[in-house]
Amino acid sequence: MKNKRQDIILEIIKDNKVETQEALQEMLAQRGFNVTQATVSRDIKELRLIKRSGRGGSYHYEMPGDMQSDRNIFFEVVTKVDYAVNTVVIKCRNGMAQAACAALDGMEYNKIVGTLAGDDTIFVLMRTENDAADLVKTLGKLIRG
Repeated sequence: MKNKRQDIILEIIKDNKVETQEALQEMLAQRGFNVTQATVSRDIKELRLIKRSGRGGSYHYEMPGDMQSDRNIFFEVVTKVDYAVNTVVIKCRNGMAQAACAALDGMEYNKIVGTLAGDDTIFVLMRTENDAADLVKTLGKLIRG
């Protein structure tokens, strides 16, 4: 549940200028995640979100530049995601699995036990089959945009 919520938070701040924790809490509630302000605050800390100044002196949440870069690299080179039991298999463009794997490792999904990359394939060992299914579903949505 926490991983799904944090993935939704990243989608929200990517698509919206979220200025306050309360606004983020409301947007999460609209998506079915009824959480406290304290939970939102912990998620912001764990995701290492930062507040950036916008036009007119307003501030909004963003991912740190290096994290955004990791996500961009990952989603530009991944072509297919699937799983068997608790192992996720990520297919990438030729020669790009190492870079995509490093980017995935940098995203720090807490239910990933470990990763292994070859030339065009990444194996991701998850804690459970449900964790593997959740990761495939999340990555699949993000890859398709």
